[in-house]
Amino acid sequence: MLKIFLIIILVVDASLNSLAQENSIQDVNLTKNLTNHFVRDINSRVARLTEKVEEKALKTLEKFEKHEKKLQKKLAAKDSLSAANLFPSLTQKAQKAENIYKQLAAELKVPSASKTFTEYIPEFDSLKTSLKFLNQPSALTSKLPPGITEKIKLANTNIQSLETKLQQANEIKNYMKERKQLLKEQFEKYGMPKELKKLNKQVYYYQQQLNEYKDLLKDPKKIEARAIAELRKLPVFTEFMKKHSQLAQLFRLPDNYGNEEILAGLQTRASVQNQLQERFGASASSATAAGGAGGATSYLQQQMSVAQGELSKLKDKVNKPGGGSSDLEMPDFKPNSQKTKSFLKRIEYGANVQSQKTNSFLPVTSDLALTAGYKLNDKSVIGIGASYKLGWGSGWKDIKITNEGVGLRSYLDWKLKPIFGKIEGFWISGGYEQNYQRAFSGINQLKDLNAWQTSGLMGLTKKYKIGKKTNNLQLLWDFLSYRQVPRRQPVLFRVGHVF
Repeated sequence: MLKIFLIIILVVDASLNSLAQENSIQDVNLTKNLTNHFVRDINSRVARLTEKVEEKALKTLEKFEKHEKKLQKKLAAKDSLSAANLFPSLTQKAQKAENIYKQLAAELKVPSASKTFTEYIPEFDSLKTSLKFLNQPSALTSKLPPGITEKIKLANTNIQSLETKLQQANEIKNYMKERKQLLKEQFEKYGMPKELKKLNKQVYYYQQQLNEYKDLLKDPKKIEARAIAELRKLPVFTEFMKKHSQLAQLFRLPDNYGNEEILAGLQTRASVQNQLQERFGASASSATAAGGAGGATSYLQQQMSVAQGELSKLKDKVNKPGGGSSDLEMPDFKPNSQKTKSFLKRIEYGANVQSQKTNSFLPVTSDLALTAGYKLNDKSVIGIGASYKLGWGSGWKDIKITNEGVGLRSYLDWKLKPIFGKIEGFWISGGYEQNYQRAFSGINQLKDLNAWQTSGLMGLTKKYKIGKKTNNLQLLWDFLSYRQVPRRQPVLFRVGHVF
């Protein structure tokens, strides 16, 4: 019986080892399938972002330096006698600043490995740690093809380069803020605070641009999120994260955490309460009629409540725009939130429908349009579009889909202030359109320029949201319709949607 029992144990153990190896092989295959796309996407995205950070920093430094020199000339022109006494120190500071500008620009072009990005971004931390895990030798990573291994090393290098650029960008931001404050003090002495408005804008928008770049790191692509999620399923990766992530470096736990040995020498709860009673005995006894250790505990709880109240006040202050943090500095002008966004993020796509009235329930024609608008700022959008006129036939008994025309559009929307201070979402809309108003069966027919009609539109647009979706209603007047042959209806009503 003992032999049979030992044989069964050996068979079960072999089966479990085989199953574990099978699971390990599946994990390796899974990592192999994802790693190539994962690393390729990271290399591409990080390289583009690094280039943008460097390019923006260099341009901002150049503009800031030029504008600072102009400000110094204006100050000299304002009061040459007083400026003559003041400018020796300013000239020295300007010369020092010029050298610093050159130094900062040189460091951007040749990044130093000693500069480490200290800001904590959870998603970026997971990305870095995943690459470190794939770059270190293990039974899992040894199964990866050599080509992927080289790409992983390159990705780690690119990540380090990006971190250096971001840290240098932060230093440039801080330096610009210090210079702005110094110039502000000098110009306020001569009653010229308005001269700094352009300089303030440069500093503010550069801060906003850096925040935009950091937000990109907080939004991983699907392939990256999927790869990290799959890696988290591996116990060995979870252990690696606990030891090597940036968060683990900030809150490192001892290796023997959880063992009884680590508790040796620590005070017990009873000894802590006795010490509190001895130190706060008089105050504690007045705080509670129970006395003893309970009095000390009650007294301590009261003090904790006061501390929590003060902490809440501080938290509210920090959460307010401009409070508690130099990075949340309030501008002295009304900022344009679109200025720091990329070209594609400032594009809004839309669609709208306009139907020709008829006596029956079915419309005679419907104009289906697609538009693309560029946000100049938060209050104005300029765009273009194209439309297709779809014919429905003459009624329910004669439904017939036909090509009844096409059109080209351009438009400008300007946001109005809230009506009565409460009703929002109204825009003034204007547009210029060219419409082909004849049925056609081929593209060649559209070349007849005499068949195209010109429309000039003015009216109102109401934009509203249903859930997260933005829709709009338009009421437009075609003030050129009266000279069209054949004349189109002068009042147009369109229903649309913004993607």
